[in-house]
Amino acid sequence: MKERLKASGLVGELSAEFAGTMILILFGCGVVAQVVAGGALTDPAGGLGNHDSIAWAWGLGVTLGVYVAARLSGAHLNPAVTVALATFKGFPWSKVAPYALAQLAGAFVAALIVRWNYTEALAKADPGHTIKTQGVFSTLPANGNPNLPVTEWGALRDQIIGTAILLLLIFAVTDLLSTPPGANLAPFIVGLIVVAIGMAWGTNAGYAINPARDLGPRLASFLTGYGTAWRDQYGNFYFWVPIIGPFIGGVLGAGIYKLLIGRFLPTAEPEPPGRVPAPDES
Repeated sequence: MKERLKASGLVGELSAEFAGTMILILFGCGVVAQVVAGGALTDPAGGLGNHDSIAWAWGLGVTLGVYVAARLSGAHLNPAVTVALATFKGFPWSKVAPYALAQLAGAFVAALIVRWNYTEALAKADPGHTIKTQGVFSTLPANGNPNLPVTEWGALRDQIIGTAILLLLIFAVTDLLSTPPGANLAPFIVGLIVVAIGMAWGTNAGYAINPARDLGPRLASFLTGYGTAWRDQYGNFYFWVPIIGPFIGGVLGAGIYKLLIGRFLPTAEPEPPGRVPAPDES
């Protein structure tokens, strides 16, 4: 009986990771499809949003996805988060691969839904399904802009830094020994972190900062007509950058938090006398 409950518990966790990541990508890829494909068809072009609306929708997607999944799985929604938690927070390593696969599956299914719903707009804006609209689904160096000569190695650097910032801040706002947000506002704050990263670190590589967020939609786009999905605008294989970079950056950022902040925080032991008001015994 205990083993059955344990198994069903894992199924629930994976279901939550799938659903939460799906919500994240529905809003994330959905807003990029609206801005890039739909916006290309307005008069004048660009009438359905811009970089800021993309950043806000991605951040809100994270917030809503976390609210969906948090009670059952902790709402990692990102293999880089899962690996960092296993490295520093005692999350079972045996669950890392199942969580990552559930996250990847959720991202893949959500991208297929976006691809299906925006079929007409994508076909009209980019009949050949090329790099022009590949950014709807997956990231590219300099967001596909050849005027900014960012190489795969420059993009890898960017992904390491961006994901390090993400995990450092996630560890900060979820550390119960520090000053975490109250009133169940942590998911909202995490969403704001993603908005801020998008607005400050979105130029060089499109701030994937999540291997599942990039690989799942990239695979969905490849299977639905984007023949160059694995390459960048220069023809180089690029798909590995937003996979490897976030894994490195996630562990790095979490480690920096533990080194600079976490190890100095008070333990969960009772506070010394006089530090907090004592109960009135009269």
